[in-house]
Amino acid sequence: MKLKKFDPVEVWKELEDELAPRLKLNAIQRTVYAHLLRHTRLEGKLRRRFTIATLALELRISRAPVRNAIRRLAYLRVLRFVERSYGGYLMEVRLPAEVGGARCKTGKGAKCAPLSSKVGTRSADGDRPKGEINLEEVNFLNTTALRQAIHAREGGRCFYCRRRVSGRSRCLDHVVPQARFGQNSYRNLVSCCVECNWRKRDHAAPDFLRELYRGGTLSRKELGEGLRALRALAAGKLRPQVLAQRSLGAGNRG
Repeated sequence: MKLKKFDPVEVWKELEDELAPRLKLNAIQRTVYAHLLRHTRLEGKLRRRFTIATLALELRISRAPVRNAIRRLAYLRVLRFVERSYGGYLMEVRLPAEVGGARCKTGKGAKCAPLSSKVGTRSADGDRPKGEINLEEVNFLNTTALRQAIHAREGGRCFYCRRRVSGRSRCLDHVVPQARFGQNSYRNLVSCCVECNWRKRDHAAPDFLRELYRGGTLSRKELGEGLRALRALAAGKLRPQVLAQRSLGAGNRG
């Protein structure tokens, strides 16, 4: 992939003057992003492979804040995971102009259009009708109503074992575990029984479904349906029903 040319000075201005304030990046998030930007795009590379330990060492910041910053930046789509495993991460780093909603243009005198800071209001470029909820920006662990929307989407069944689940014995599970930077998006949260939640832990969801099949919990047909459901979930095709903006509560915290 051929990377487009840009003015590094203008990119830094866009980061400091537009993107960071509008996304409300804190000092550590800004430091992590600037460091990764410096060692990728400003050196003509799109991606970088690293571990939290090595990145924390380079920045001289403890691991937990660095991990939280990476998670937040990925949630905001400033960074994109290409590969992730317990051995490290391959991360794509985006320029401020490439971050959705920023509408920045590189070059002399370029400015960024304002980012929409509230879900349910019209964005500056008019892309989102007034009153419409952008599900891609919503933290579905934020309120009880949003959590219930995920449970309702599954229709009272465990996403994994397909058994009926009562309200007291169900919970939400991250398909991609939080330990591997799984987000609180509707694409990554499913309703499941407590037993499946405990058994799956940090295992990959497709592998867990195959384990249930080998153990006789799922039939071959149910295994196929489960794997297709995982692909549909990741593609954003299993959208929960959010009926009111008040479901969003205090905001979309990552």
